[in-house]
Amino acid sequence: MKDLTQGSVLSHALTMAVPIFAGLVLVLLCGLIDLYFVAGLGEAAIAGVGAAGNAGFLVSALTQIVSVGTLAAISQAVGRKDRADANFIFNQSLGLSVVCGVCTLAVGFVLARPYVKSVAADAATVEAGTTYLVWFMPALALQFAMLAMASALRGIGIVTPTMAVQALTVINVILAPVLIVGWGTGYALGVKGAGLASSLAVAIGVVTLWAHFQQAENYLTFNRRQWRPQIEPWKRILSVGLPAGGEFAIMFAYMAAIYYAIGEFGPAAQAGFSIGSRVLGLIQVPAMAIAFTAAPIIGQNFGARNGARVRAAVGNVLIAATVVMVVATAVTQWQPELLLQGFTQDKATISEGALFLKMVSLNLVAQGLIFACSSAFQGLGNTRPQLISSTVRLITYVIPTLWLSARSGFRVEQIWYLSIATTTLQALLSLWLLSRELGKRLVFSPARWHRHCAGS
Repeated sequence: MKDLTQGSVLSHALTMAVPIFAGLVLVLLCGLIDLYFVAGLGEAAIAGVGAAGNAGFLVSALTQIVSVGTLAAISQAVGRKDRADANFIFNQSLGLSVVCGVCTLAVGFVLARPYVKSVAADAATVEAGTTYLVWFMPALALQFAMLAMASALRGIGIVTPTMAVQALTVINVILAPVLIVGWGTGYALGVKGAGLASSLAVAIGVVTLWAHFQQAENYLTFNRRQWRPQIEPWKRILSVGLPAGGEFAIMFAYMAAIYYAIGEFGPAAQAGFSIGSRVLGLIQVPAMAIAFTAAPIIGQNFGARNGARVRAAVGNVLIAATVVMVVATAVTQWQPELLLQGFTQDKATISEGALFLKMVSLNLVAQGLIFACSSAFQGLGNTRPQLISSTVRLITYVIPTLWLSARSGFRVEQIWYLSIATTTLQALLSLWLLSRELGKRLVFSPARWHRHCAGS
């Protein structure tokens, strides 16, 4: 366990950000490498995998319910020096993960084709997307347990084991060419192989994290007797996790609206957006890594009732994320076509992807602020304000997007302009809500603190 209530706040943030960054890069690179080999299968395969991959946002919404709630409760318990409660929450989160994972598999297999059919541009895209999603579904189900364990470690200030496990996703890099295009075997599985490679890599990651927690000296340990569902700890996890999950569900709706709106422009438009959005995701990783450090630092110091350090953590993370995103914007604005040419040589796809990167990269500074605010709300144990700002963005983006797509003369760049405006609006609203939340929650009166510790 690492005590984040002592020492330099900025030093803690930067130290934790490095392994978080490395882990996120490895995960995203695996996705990009999958996409590289899938790109050789044609536009329909790229668009289908991209559309199916968007379902990951919906499952991520559910995984966030467990992982964010776990992180908040454990980090605050550590701040209070209550190891027993931290272990109790950890084991309850694992029990909840098992239930959620089984339900995800069952529902996912049933709804895979109807979902892809609702957003894909043609029959070939539907077939590719459905096949990929079915084989990718085990990876999504296993994410619950893996993220619960990773969040528990982050809550106690430990991030290196998670980074090491994410490094194992290099297995996905090895499996992708073997399973997708048949390197060394001569038996190509196509998009099915892309989903299977991801599922195998995540399964290995879960087993590795599980082995890490078997070490006797760990601050958090397994206790299967504490896996049985209990209302009070589940309520504590869900009270923080549900709004955070809602935020990711909104992102799913946001992305689905884009796929639907650009569907009339054909597979090239959807493929360009699919590649461009993944490239943009990789560019955002440094700011994401910095933002993710806010939750455990704020959580532990909030649990320790140290308001000054909470405010210092918020300020440092907001400034650092902004600086990094300014640099990221400049990088993306410089010849975005070069960032796409490693994945496809199709001129139409590159043109659509470059337009997306050129315009939507103007969101990066605002998105960095959103990441930082979201992580701060997690540490404070109240994610409802971030859900409010995400809902505002959803309403102000999706409704106009659907309206524009139904009008004659609709152009793709119109929804990118709308994205810039609504993302900026969300960032400003998140900053205001965070300032308001800090003013309310950093008043540690005995009565209020007792209610908070009781999970009310």
